[in-house]
Amino acid sequence: MKYVSLLLALAGMLACSVVVAAASPEQDRQHLIEVYKKELPNVKFDDYVHGALALNKDALEQYQSIMEMPPWLDVLDKGKKLWETPFKNGKTYADCFPNGGKDVAGNYPQYDRKLKKVVTFDMALNLCREQNGEAPYDLSDVKTMGTLEAYARTLSDGMKMNIKVDGPGALAAYNKGRDLFYSRRGQLNFACATCHVDNAGKRVRVELLSPTIGQATHWPVFRGTGKLTTLQRRYQQCQKNVRAVPFKIGSEEYNDLEYFHSYMSNGLPLQASVWRK
Repeated sequence: MKYVSLLLALAGMLACSVVVAAASPEQDRQHLIEVYKKELPNVKFDDYVHGALALNKDALEQYQSIMEMPPWLDVLDKGKKLWETPFKNGKTYADCFPNGGKDVAGNYPQYDRKLKKVVTFDMALNLCREQNGEAPYDLSDVKTMGTLEAYARTLSDGMKMNIKVDGPGALAAYNKGRDLFYSRRGQLNFACATCHVDNAGKRVRVELLSPTIGQATHWPVFRGTGKLTTLQRRYQQCQKNVRAVPFKIGSEEYNDLEYFHSYMSNGLPLQASVWRK
């Protein structure tokens, strides 16, 4: 009920999302940068990695204090154990990725021409398992895949997001993700862009709405008192908040959305497994 009331309050602040028709991915990204320069002139580009925290000095200081001694290090230790435990054939996840898995997460999601679909980082981890004779994890299970991804992404902390959209198949998937981002859904008739483009930086009751740029750089996150949440699980929560039926984690719809969403953060450094309110 809390989120429903927040969203109903936001309804009075609705504006039309300005989108560039038939734009290239880079034109889309530059367009958003210009929108935020106008609406949030005091936020530097590099600060977008902090999300809504970049708009609130007190909240940012609280975040920095929490990150000095995160209370979820035990979860990352479990993720590290999953990462380092050999498969039955003796290989590990590190054998599946360049540089042993370091500085690779920022290349995901990526379009796989052989599979003819977007592959997210957690899907890549599952492909590694299958290639080594192991059963894939449930993408929605935070105790296995979520915990593994939480640690695996920390190996790419500091790497700049580097999503590529090359070829017609990749562009089609990107455009599907873009369309979903700007499409209104649910009983409240909201799009992702309603909050994170039209009203980014505005406060709705106690909620400060974060801009789209930078959002994809820090997942998974530990929310509140330490609950592990993945990006696509957050997509589900947002869609429930607007009274829309959410898609399944790992669905083509969410994978394409994550593809578009991540491209919007190109050039910003990753910092995984951080705290968010």
